[in-house]
Amino acid sequence: MLGYALWFLVIAIVAGALGFSGIAGTASWIAQVLFILFLVLFVISFFTRRKVV
Repeated sequence: MLGYALWFLVIAIVAGALGFSGIAGTASWIAQVLFILFLVLFVISFFTRRKVV
């Protein structure tokens, strides 16, 4: 999921540099949503991890 967020970030940067503001805005919004979702799932999995002895 983090990989997809980084890909959308790269797409947004390239599209912004080339002047495609609509595509850049949409790609950056998708990248933000995926990154926040990644962080939420990471924190949940970090706190619910059980130790196996």
